[in-house]
Amino acid sequence: MNDLAELKQFVVAHAISQSLPADHYSAVLDRIESDPGDEPGSWPWEWIRAGEELDAAGDTLAACQYFNLGRFPFVDGPGRQRAQDRCVETFDRWRSAVPVIQPETVTVDGVPTKIWTAGLSADHPRPLLVMTGGIVSTKEQWAPVLTQIAEFGMAGVVAELPGVGENRARYDADSWRLFPAVLDALADRAEVGRTYLLALSFSGHLAITAAGADERIRGIVSSGPPIADFFTDPAWQDVLPRVTRDTFAHLVRVPPAEVHSHTSGWALTDERLRELDIPLAVVTASRDEIIPPGDPARLKECVKDLRLLEYDDVHGAPSHLAEVRLWSLLSVLEMREDSDANVRSRLAAALASLRAEAS
Repeated sequence: MNDLAELKQFVVAHAISQSLPADHYSAVLDRIESDPGDEPGSWPWEWIRAGEELDAAGDTLAACQYFNLGRFPFVDGPGRQRAQDRCVETFDRWRSAVPVIQPETVTVDGVPTKIWTAGLSADHPRPLLVMTGGIVSTKEQWAPVLTQIAEFGMAGVVAELPGVGENRARYDADSWRLFPAVLDALADRAEVGRTYLLALSFSGHLAITAAGADERIRGIVSSGPPIADFFTDPAWQDVLPRVTRDTFAHLVRVPPAEVHSHTSGWALTDERLRELDIPLAVVTASRDEIIPPGDPARLKECVKDLRLLEYDDVHGAPSHLAEVRLWSLLSVLEMREDSDANVRSRLAAALASLRAEAS
């Protein structure tokens, strides 16, 4: 069972990331009195109820995101499974009217894995942008951005980490193979030799590992990725938010008390970081409660081509999401020598305007 107060605290960043109105999701949180179950007052039931109301009012995409919050942080019973199923079904219904977004299934280490795609073409293959979230966010949370990919001259994919959403694989030391598997599957419809990864949080760790093994990956943008100390420091893991500790344990399929011993060998070594020969752009937060300060410090020390954006914020920089989104997309385009200069200029101007407003 999750700590309800902590759950309410951490879900807000995900609601903000989907531009959901604060007064509406706050009202849902006020009605929630228990974490487990699937009855009035429970976490899944209240989010599902709110999603169904939005769906009935014709706001299908917002309904999908409320269902997504109903399965947060991971499926642990019938209620959250119902929310997960409604999330996928509602997104599929929404995207049926947005034909640019198409489903695909790729096989990763023998496990069929569903992804959302846009802009794939055998006749006109484009450079590829692969987007992945962290340990608590499904592909449906980020897939709406695929509607914008064409203006950047790229094809796009949104996938989930193993164990998240519809990805049935176990999260383990070899989970980085998700990325090469996606590239192999799409090689006939995208210019996968020029692939860029927008890999948030924990998927950033996998992305860096994958880049060391797959030369088709030409750049990585991440936000708050665990690097080394997160995995090797048991004292840090002991003070992690419970929702993070329990979700990570669920994905790697060991009891929380065994997570450190199970994952301590996953740390990226200084040597591996120094060998990284592609640009790495990373958003960090000075008050990050999930990623220890030694991890961004290690990036600064070891990565040759590092572009760092630092905020006085908590994990994922939720108070600066609009800036982070623009900076992340701009970083991808700056890594591509052939990207449209007009699009880069437009994004840079929008980013400068946001910063001016915030100052």
